[in-house]
Amino acid sequence: MAPSANGQTVGRRLPVESAFTRVEDARHRLPRLFGRRDLVVLGLGVMIGSGIFSISGNQAALTAGPAVILSFVIAAIVCLLAAACYAELSSTIPVSGSAYTFSYVTFGEMWAWLVGWALVLELVTAAAIVARVWSAYFLATLDGFGLTLPDNVAKYFGPDAKLNLVAPLLLLLLTAMVVTGTKLSARVLTVVVIAKVAVILLVIVVGATHINWDNYSPFVPMSRAAPATASPTLFSWILDSSFGTFGTMGIFTAASTIVFAYIGFDLIATASEDAKNPRKTVPQGMLLGVGAVTILYIAMAVVLVGMRPYGQLGGSAPVSSAMAAVGVGWAAKVVNLGALLALMTVIMVVLIAQSRVLFNMGRDGLLPKSLGRVSRVYSSPARAAGAAGLAAVALTLYPKVLELEELLVIGALFCFAFCAVGVLRLRRTEPDLERGFRVPMVPLIPLLSLGATLWLMLNLKTSTWAKFGIWMVVGLAIYGLYGRWHSRLANEDSWDFDIGDTDPGTGGLQAIRNDPDRTGELKAVRTPQQNPNQTKPTRGKHMRN
Repeated sequence: MAPSANGQTVGRRLPVESAFTRVEDARHRLPRLFGRRDLVVLGLGVMIGSGIFSISGNQAALTAGPAVILSFVIAAIVCLLAAACYAELSSTIPVSGSAYTFSYVTFGEMWAWLVGWALVLELVTAAAIVARVWSAYFLATLDGFGLTLPDNVAKYFGPDAKLNLVAPLLLLLLTAMVVTGTKLSARVLTVVVIAKVAVILLVIVVGATHINWDNYSPFVPMSRAAPATASPTLFSWILDSSFGTFGTMGIFTAASTIVFAYIGFDLIATASEDAKNPRKTVPQGMLLGVGAVTILYIAMAVVLVGMRPYGQLGGSAPVSSAMAAVGVGWAAKVVNLGALLALMTVIMVVLIAQSRVLFNMGRDGLLPKSLGRVSRVYSSPARAAGAAGLAAVALTLYPKVLELEELLVIGALFCFAFCAVGVLRLRRTEPDLERGFRVPMVPLIPLLSLGATLWLMLNLKTSTWAKFGIWMVVGLAIYGLYGRWHSRLANEDSWDFDIGDTDPGTGGLQAIRNDPDRTGELKAVRTPQQNPNQTKPTRGKHMRN
């Protein structure tokens, strides 16, 4: 039986101090490149993507009608509550790995593995799906400029093509960028994010002049029976009643899918180890990013629904189609170009986040240790980034990958739930641990976050739950056969991470000990509990240095 620091083989928890020291004292660690502005850009880079350029129109056409605006509001509230929980945990344990690392410290190794495995599902699926959506806008862009591909070529470019050649090539290109260094990717992200925010503002301004108020009526269309072949939501399955589409339940069903549009703020936490002064900048980047996209998304949804009847908003490129339908062809071309940039940055940020999750799991021994190495040449987790990219390439070759959209949503919501409970548990088990950000009104806000997350999960399809269950069972099997026995925490005395630690072709990394940017930045700071007879000070601002 593998040894363990706390005498357990399942449920062993990573001590808070160890979460910091294995970064600060590690031979393989990430350079600090991101400031607050870079983290906001990172979040916007992934949040402003297919959610606004594709999902909004399709959910209006097929599920909620004009009330998709309320679906965006509901999804925003759920994600703002979750972002507050993520902000506290990431300011308390500011190391890469996001919900995976939080769960390792708070709940234990096996739960951390499940959360990390859900993150892998979320991120790989996101990269594969968005790459396919990018191919749709690529075709629309070519058509907009009068460049029509021959049918025997175009059949390999469409999002529903049995063999899509564009998506894998795009993924390989962006994977190469991530492998060769985060610094290059951050520069590209900044330029592209500015461009796509400008495109969205253009759509809002131009589209507002073409709003037909009749398109908002009826705001909540009458509910309709679901097709006989459609998979019911888990909630309707439990009640043995099919709610179908549209109506009040259609709003919540659409909101469950629209959460996909906001996924990205949680990925900022995976960059904690890349960030300067992460206790302060990571929570700020997270909350500012969610607030900014909430305003943009709701404004965009209002304009999009107002431009065309909701039944005509479906299709692979609904925003540009809506602009063309109201006679603003030039704007449609700009939208297509903006969508190409937007979706490209989504994939790039997702791959960066995926590489950080795999890097952490490799560094902890739950996955092969080779994934937990940083390239000397590129100063990035090159092997983890390469593995993430190749996994996304393999999945995007699946012809029906667009039907797996809810899988990445359920993976994200699963992590949201753990973070909500994690705030409450860590407040109880580590009350004196320094927190750069504190969730206000505890336990109310975390409980609201948990309840809202579980409600949206209930509104996902039973087929999605079945696939997710299979994925988690496979994950448990991998943990039981490999991770449990190779865990660094279980084999602390015999861990040989630094022995023969070289990257072929790049040489062995040298330990970094004189980095002034890191001095004292990652430490488990504890504030002694006050004497109960003393006057308790006010908590003050929630955001602290």
